[in-house]
Amino acid sequence: MSELHVEGLSIAVQLPDERKQLVHSVSFRLSPGKVIALVGESGSGKSVTARSLVGLSARGCDVSARQLTFAGEPLTSYSEKQWRALRGKQIGFVLQDALVSLDPLRTIGDEISEALQAHGWGNRQQRQQRVLELLEKVGIPHPELRARQRAGELSGGLRQRALIASALALDPPILIADEPTTALDTTVQAQIIALLQTIRQQGRGLLIISHDLNLVSQLADEVIVLHHGVVVEQGAVNQVLRHPQHEYTRQLLAAAPGARQLQHQRDFPPDQLPVMVARHLHKSYTRARHRIIAVDDVNFVLHRGETLGIIGESGSGKTTTARIVMGLVEPDSGEIDFAGLPWVNPQATKPVRESQRRARRRALSIIYQDPLGSFDPRWTVAQVLSDALDAIDLPRAQHPERIAALLEQVRLPVSLAQRRPQQLSGGQRQRIAIARALATEPEVILCDEPVSALDASVQAQILDLLSSLQQTLGVAYLFISHDLAVIRHLCDRVLVMQAGKVVEQGSVTALFNQPAHPFTRQLLAAAALHHVTHQPSGSEYEQADTF
Repeated sequence: MSELHVEGLSIAVQLPDERKQLVHSVSFRLSPGKVIALVGESGSGKSVTARSLVGLSARGCDVSARQLTFAGEPLTSYSEKQWRALRGKQIGFVLQDALVSLDPLRTIGDEISEALQAHGWGNRQQRQQRVLELLEKVGIPHPELRARQRAGELSGGLRQRALIASALALDPPILIADEPTTALDTTVQAQIIALLQTIRQQGRGLLIISHDLNLVSQLADEVIVLHHGVVVEQGAVNQVLRHPQHEYTRQLLAAAPGARQLQHQRDFPPDQLPVMVARHLHKSYTRARHRIIAVDDVNFVLHRGETLGIIGESGSGKTTTARIVMGLVEPDSGEIDFAGLPWVNPQATKPVRESQRRARRRALSIIYQDPLGSFDPRWTVAQVLSDALDAIDLPRAQHPERIAALLEQVRLPVSLAQRRPQQLSGGQRQRIAIARALATEPEVILCDEPVSALDASVQAQILDLLSSLQQTLGVAYLFISHDLAVIRHLCDRVLVMQAGKVVEQGSVTALFNQPAHPFTRQLLAAAALHHVTHQPSGSEYEQADTF
């Protein structure tokens, strides 16, 4: 039987001044048809545990276990050649950071085909057909087109689905998925959950690493809760999520945005001077002789101190709109005014040039969806933040104090200032990206999935932080997210995008309570299926069918 048996798995790393224990004695048995979930905050040891099971531990990590076997064969003494033979064919692995994990110079089709070719699967024509089948299975539209595109041409959600397709290429009996629904909108999340459920029904074992307790509740049989590398609670999903015994587990459940009812919608006078106005934005691309309309007549108004949310499926045009707002992509037509002055106007008699925007850029910050891809890997956290502070001409002597304050704002210890991005967890990197955006004290922050990589408790901290900063500084947020619970938690108004168009917009209350467009109702229905209200006990659990 293709069982993965882990007993007493411990992982340590030797740092310059200490030996740090990352994981302490994790044990479980993953058999065909079973789903186990590892949950916990960023830095709890989830991902490092998962990577050790396929021989991908970072250099310098010491992995030990009383027993670590697959199908009865010991893995602790495996050579790199043996690990390569195991990975993909026997144990599939879905990596967490989609953009970093995909080669930016190769097409998605080549990425997936390589996994097949490495194990001698089929001829070239068969591999090409298998690639298209896999892309369709994971919900990627136009698979023939997407197979010819590179990672940088795809949205975050499409990149994540391409990774899942690659991991499924050889139908491995065991699949490890590290945050498999991160950065996916609710309808695609539902597709991926259904796909994973099908994989499980086919007799494959799944190890899910996730901070999404809704996902865990729908998929897992067993839950392992990690806190600072220590298993604080382990058991059947019904028992752990309905009747948590450990205080840390109860904190995770209570912190999910859907479990918190904070909503701060406000009304803004119609005559108040907006900080940003976008009119009739339009952008199209030509890819492999296909014309793709990414943004189609998008209009919006953003007031000072307001949070305007943009929701929609992957590929709906949210991120392209964001890049136009930042002046990183030139629209085919349309215009944007920022702080009362032209910001983007390609068809004007005197279009705004980047040299004219440069002096005003400090007033417009961005938090990217994929923070690691936006950091210089050679720089420490302190250097990343210091570079942002240079933009406001803060004297270098004052940088250390300001950097410490920024790290404290995003709930990170000052000791992380000397680490590089690769040495941080996904959630820690996302918080560094937020700190960098705050460094210039901007008037508007464009937030592109800013909490998608964070576990529930850190999401709550960051959302509360963003709300607090807004109240204190009057900063406005253009907030792009696939997570409707986050949108409802933070936003005042919402735009709903589909196929590049704004199909509906209005206040959060009106849109969530009385959606007018069929697509909005579809999104809300998908979110309702995915959502679980977390409470330690009560009749709601007895009525719910998601556990």
